[in-house]
Amino acid sequence: MRFLRKLRILPMLLCVLCFLAGCANRERQASAFVEMADGTGAKIEGDYYTFEDVEGNSYKAPLLSGMPECTYDFSNLKIDEETGYKSYVDEKNSIRAVHGIDVSEFQGENIDWNLVKESGIVFVIIRVGYRAYGEGGELVLDAMFDRNMEGALQAGLKVGVYFFSQAISPAEAVEEAEFVTDHLKPYEISGPVVFDTEEIRWDEARTDGNTRKDFTNYCKVFCETIESAGYEPMIYANMKWMAFELELEELTEYDFWYADYNEVPQCPYDYKIWQYTEEGAVPGIEGNVDLNLWFQEAA
Repeated sequence: MRFLRKLRILPMLLCVLCFLAGCANRERQASAFVEMADGTGAKIEGDYYTFEDVEGNSYKAPLLSGMPECTYDFSNLKIDEETGYKSYVDEKNSIRAVHGIDVSEFQGENIDWNLVKESGIVFVIIRVGYRAYGEGGELVLDAMFDRNMEGALQAGLKVGVYFFSQAISPAEAVEEAEFVTDHLKPYEISGPVVFDTEEIRWDEARTDGNTRKDFTNYCKVFCETIESAGYEPMIYANMKWMAFELELEELTEYDFWYADYNEVPQCPYDYKIWQYTEEGAVPGIEGNVDLNLWFQEAA
């Protein structure tokens, strides 16, 4: 009989243990949610901050003094489970983000720009072209540039552009900027002209020998040339590039388009556009497309 009583007691003990474990797990989940949702998303520890890249690798970088800080409160961040679009409205500080995408020839030739706009997209950043990362470094116009420009403008979207750089000298950065402005002459855009430099992880690149100072200088030269032509310059970068490849203190007069595919962006510094996924789905576009939020003062 004692043995049977023990058998009756065991299920009760298991239930209690499961309940306690469940409570602990819910507490951990709640804590993780609060940490994810509140504040700017930056993980600051004294004079350093930590972040992860898209592959889950962790990094630690010194926190730069005198830099414009990120002030977005991501407790205001929401996601539409049906569309996958994120939204941000901060009534207290009068900041609202608008939805946007960026496209290139990789999105194909059959974009229905009216459907794109009807889905809630407000702006698009279109690739003008790129410099090949091989030794020759030829300037190449994006195969869908003109078609995308015409379609997006006719649909009434706010349009900006970007150029993928592989400059290895100030003269090449100027050449890239002039390539962009030459191709913009037939169009009137209201968005930024973005300088895009990135790590080439899958191959050797002609920029592999560039120093941090070089990359910073080429950003300046490109942006100065774009500004002198009457356009609004901007710089595209992810957290790793900002932390280790750019001297951010030298670039504070320019806005940033920041790429971070975490649930909440990790950058402790100010930026204007957040590219939050490369796997977005938008009506009117076949396949995946990058989704962005552009933070603006609420009207």
